[in-house]
Amino acid sequence: MNLGISGRRALVCAASRGLGRACAESLAAEGVSLTIVARTSEPLEATAAALRTNHGVDVQTVACDITTEEGRRKALNACAKPDILVNNAGGPPPGDFRDWSRDDWIAALDANMLAPIEMIKATIDPMMDNGFGRIVNITSAAVKAPIQALGLSNGARAGLTGFVAGLARQVAHRNVTINNLLPGPFETDRLRSNFEAAAERSGKSVEEVREARMKSNPTGRFGNPEEFGEACAFFCSVRAGYITGQNLVLDGGAYPGTL
Repeated sequence: MNLGISGRRALVCAASRGLGRACAESLAAEGVSLTIVARTSEPLEATAAALRTNHGVDVQTVACDITTEEGRRKALNACAKPDILVNNAGGPPPGDFRDWSRDDWIAALDANMLAPIEMIKATIDPMMDNGFGRIVNITSAAVKAPIQALGLSNGARAGLTGFVAGLARQVAHRNVTINNLLPGPFETDRLRSNFEAAAERSGKSVEEVREARMKSNPTGRFGNPEEFGEACAFFCSVRAGYITGQNLVLDGGAYPGTL
């Protein structure tokens, strides 16, 4: 399928590895030029070099923390009027809500709710003026099925979801869509670090924790980041112009609900 976005420009956050990189890869494969953002320069530059080599597209890099005002300013200076925006940032640490201070909550909200809202605010009007825009927020399957130890993430990402639900209906008439991708377990560095922490808490080996988690998924496996990237690219395409304000769970069927 020709997604119809060759020649467009995308700003992809947290794109040096994991699901953000997968989104950048799939967009680049469609001929989309990229501005990719991540906190650490070395892996970011390595990713950019691979994208240029593999797909022959223009790739700019911005090493910054997108969850800060300064970081967002740097990213937007490099790509002020993207056609496509992919919001992404790592989630806050797990824990017990009794131990979280106001500062912990503000940090979670800044990273996983307010930062993407600020990026949307900065880019959506030019998209509307141009008559085309695609915004995809990478959130978490925990928005649909909260994870007990991830209360900070559950709350912040659910807040973003509620905000997007209203805004998406206000801009759709200008061919600007906003959707959320809700990943479950994918083969990423973050998942591996979660297994290591779980193994340490439980006294089991990392492999035992991994195997148990895989068996609990209806597919019997974890997601491949490429699958996630392809879903993102479709949501960013001209083919998805009638899809907006939606939350697509990519978790191998782990969420047990009908709706």
